[in-house]
Amino acid sequence: MAKVKTVFLCQSCGYESPKWMGKCPGCGQWNTLVEEVVRRTADNGGLRAARTPGKPVPISRIERTEERRISTRAAELDRVLGGGIVPGSLVLVGGDPGIGKSTLLLQMSDELAKSGHHVLYVSGEESVKQTKMRAERLGISSDDLYVMAETDIDEIERRIEEAHPELLIIDSIQTVYSGDVASAPGSVSQVRECTGRLMRIAKTKGIATFIVGHVTKDGAIAGPRLLEHMVDAVLYFEGERHHTYRILRAVKNRFGSTNEIGIFEMKETGLSEVVNPSEIFLQERTKGVAGSTVVAAMEGTRPVLVEIQALVAPTSYGNARRMATGIDPNRVSLLMAVLEKRVGLLLQNHDAYVNVAGGVRLDEPATDLAVTLSIASSFRDEPTEPTDVVIGEVGLTGEVRRVSRIEQRIVEAQKLGFKRAIIPKQNLGGWKEPEGIQVIGVSSVKEAMEWALGKRTQNAATAADEGRGDFWI
Repeated sequence: MAKVKTVFLCQSCGYESPKWMGKCPGCGQWNTLVEEVVRRTADNGGLRAARTPGKPVPISRIERTEERRISTRAAELDRVLGGGIVPGSLVLVGGDPGIGKSTLLLQMSDELAKSGHHVLYVSGEESVKQTKMRAERLGISSDDLYVMAETDIDEIERRIEEAHPELLIIDSIQTVYSGDVASAPGSVSQVRECTGRLMRIAKTKGIATFIVGHVTKDGAIAGPRLLEHMVDAVLYFEGERHHTYRILRAVKNRFGSTNEIGIFEMKETGLSEVVNPSEIFLQERTKGVAGSTVVAAMEGTRPVLVEIQALVAPTSYGNARRMATGIDPNRVSLLMAVLEKRVGLLLQNHDAYVNVAGGVRLDEPATDLAVTLSIASSFRDEPTEPTDVVIGEVGLTGEVRRVSRIEQRIVEAQKLGFKRAIIPKQNLGGWKEPEGIQVIGVSSVKEAMEWALGKRTQNAATAADEGRGDFWI
């Protein structure tokens, strides 16, 4: 008999090692190497059957064809997918437990089934009766939506051959296993094998396939990073469990932009779309309070106005604390260093807490100036104008740098009733300012604080432009 070959696979990154090690050399995680049996099948998991021979062709002679897309009848979901579902695509949906992944996919399945599309929903975590109970709560009942509770990939493939669905949903990939792989469901080998077979089914039969992936405590999809490379699109469903709003974000999309987001609200009857997210994020804003600033951030092609809150208080310990929610804490520390060095605010003996209201996460540099003004407002205990919106990137020398799509941001602020916008001076000109809102260009953080927190006179403005000393009133 042939000797059984085993290797140690990292359950976090997929690194292979001939012997066990406490720390994975690939990702640096501890106690993630698990021994698994290596079995090389003749058809390489069915991928060889999907291979079609071909020859090199000049790119100028290749005919371009438009991908036919299937609308989900949900504008927010279609936006994230790039305009709808592409037949034959493989989409991975990740998110925290209980965030609403299964609810979103079940509602999408019902809408497609009502449109005449044949849908097969395979649940590996719930029985058929449990799925039915959830469907009744969501008001879902369609004859073209078929539900099956199965975890064997061979049996799933046989049912696909019988049903010929247009849309296939696997919930979740960590529960599906193949009998050809001698390891437990959810292991690296099983996830890689089952995803490979689902990819072959999607590409050869033109079936749009959605697979649900569990996430780790760090928020990354469980299993090897290879899983994200195999699929056509990766969607993250995120949001605070204590908030009703959910954000669907694309981090990879071969058929569309990766900058788009979809915003939903979780209700008793399921997820509903949020048409105007800016109004939702600002409806509970308290006006006239120090430490609050509104910023117009871009999420894909859509501007979203959110409130940035800051609280600065004297520290009780030797080292001041820097905590942030919804924004990079390292960026907050950098901006506080700019305030201390370039503006002269003594923040080294103060704790700082920064929060993006509404459970949104902001990553773009255009929010720097709003964070800076919120911290300065809380430190000086002087509120900003409630009708001000602030946009700009802050550099290490205290300058305010240009941002993109300034016109769209200003138009969105004007629609919501804001009267004044503080933006980088380099963004002035070249576009038409909307009526009803005053646009002020600033070149430094100090000048922005003068406009946002103080009353500027003509003499002070002239002194500032000429670079003569401090111009606080």
